[in-house]
Amino acid sequence: MTAVEQRPAPSAAPPPRRPNPVWVLLRNSWRQLTSMRTALMLLFLLAVAAVPGSVLPQRPVDRGQVAAFFAAHPQLAPVLDRLGGFDVYAAPWFAAIYLLLFTSLVGCVVPRLVEHLRALRTVPPDAPRRLDRLPQHATPAEEAADPAATAAAIAATLRRRRFRTVVREHPDGVVTVSAEKGYLKETGNLLFHLALLAVLVGVGFGSWYGWYGNRLLVEGADTGFCNSVTQFDDSALGPRVDAADLPDFCLQLTAFAADYQPNGQPKSFRATVAVEQDGHTSARSFAVNDPLRLRHANVYLLGHGYAPVLRYTDRYGQQQTNVFPFLPRDGMLTSEGVATFPDANVDPRTNKRAENLQVGFEGVYLPTVDANGGAASAFPAERDPALFLTAYRGNLGVDAGIPGSVYALDRAQIDTGKLKRVGGERPQRLKPGESWTLDDGTKLEFLGTRQFITLSVRYDPTQSLVLVGAVLGLLGLMLSLAGHRRRVWFRVSPLPGGAGPADGSVVEAGGLPRTDYPGFGAEFEQLTQAAGRPVQSGGTA
Repeated sequence: MTAVEQRPAPSAAPPPRRPNPVWVLLRNSWRQLTSMRTALMLLFLLAVAAVPGSVLPQRPVDRGQVAAFFAAHPQLAPVLDRLGGFDVYAAPWFAAIYLLLFTSLVGCVVPRLVEHLRALRTVPPDAPRRLDRLPQHATPAEEAADPAATAAAIAATLRRRRFRTVVREHPDGVVTVSAEKGYLKETGNLLFHLALLAVLVGVGFGSWYGWYGNRLLVEGADTGFCNSVTQFDDSALGPRVDAADLPDFCLQLTAFAADYQPNGQPKSFRATVAVEQDGHTSARSFAVNDPLRLRHANVYLLGHGYAPVLRYTDRYGQQQTNVFPFLPRDGMLTSEGVATFPDANVDPRTNKRAENLQVGFEGVYLPTVDANGGAASAFPAERDPALFLTAYRGNLGVDAGIPGSVYALDRAQIDTGKLKRVGGERPQRLKPGESWTLDDGTKLEFLGTRQFITLSVRYDPTQSLVLVGAVLGLLGLMLSLAGHRRRVWFRVSPLPGGAGPADGSVVEAGGLPRTDYPGFGAEFEQLTQAAGRPVQSGGTA
């Protein structure tokens, strides 16, 4: 009996392995994020997101304008504030768009850069078999020279026109000339995107290592300030900056000159300051678009106004003289402000102050009084100045420890009756040098005004990087728009029926634009003529 060999049954084919859905989702999301379409959408979205930063006042630039917006729009301003409308560039939603755009650009540019470098090292391909099927084609024409010499002359002509050229000899005696041009288009594209990345990096690192401080600086030797956080009206330091890292310098406003047109529009502003730095004092001047450049800091002139100088004599004969900046509310420098004397009426016998005898004045300063009786200034320069004040006596509320504006009285104190209006129902008008005696015998004197300027002291260590990135981006955009990638081929064949290559040759040309290039037909015809080939060119149907 013969044993039958039993073979194991073939095993069933394993089922196809299902891809991990999480990995598929991540891969597809990354591809979508790093696509050029997504990058352009994010760039457009970033531009739209920056619009509120140009329309709405920003706290890092001018807190006074933000406060004025709150006063003018009490219902809308808190909503915009919660959305980050008054500090747009530090808002979380702006940072999210910024980081997504940065990631998209990196994922989009790096593969394209590698591919572009590979293409630069690759020689143009050989001529296709059917040149007559290309968009541009030149019919064959006879040449007296042999194919090698004809191809060499054509290649020399193309190289003079900055074409990358390769000459190939084939076994059948045919010589082809392959030429390509227009890589600057892709180079410009990559340069633009790399420059945009540089700008994004510069802005990001600038916010980390930069700082700013705003200051209202009144003219005079007694109102100067030094560069420290405590002496700024508003300041912000980057996460990588400490208060001790600020450069050491002091500024004192010595003069301010403003020139106006007849209609009151400003023509020029120029401030002159005394700068003390590194133990040396020097006089420097700067203007609105011409900042004062110091070591590791730039000082920008934002605006100016007037600060009335007032002297108050209390009921005990004690005098206090202070300078009170009034903030402009229009282009003619109609200015509003307050003058407070919380330490007035201190009894010299007990050295105690009655809280209900504090004095405050709020009012409006007009550099030029309107001859028609208007409530606003008629001209920004001091041609006919006047100060209109309303007096209040009582508790100013400054001892409660609650932060408040130095440019307005506490309305809660007035509403509760703790601060009462005195001195008549109508505001008192004062000219420089005039005085006002109140009902309790105290006196207020308007001594004149000093000019003040609002400054923004800033430092951005990546400012040069952002500037270079912007210039390179513009250059890359120009190259991208001006460049057109195209290829041309010349096939030089031995003359049919000839005894040898020296008997002559036949030249045929073809051209292919790699991008949309309406002028390629005319350029192709010029190339064939410059190469010395008396051929007739035309496109295929």
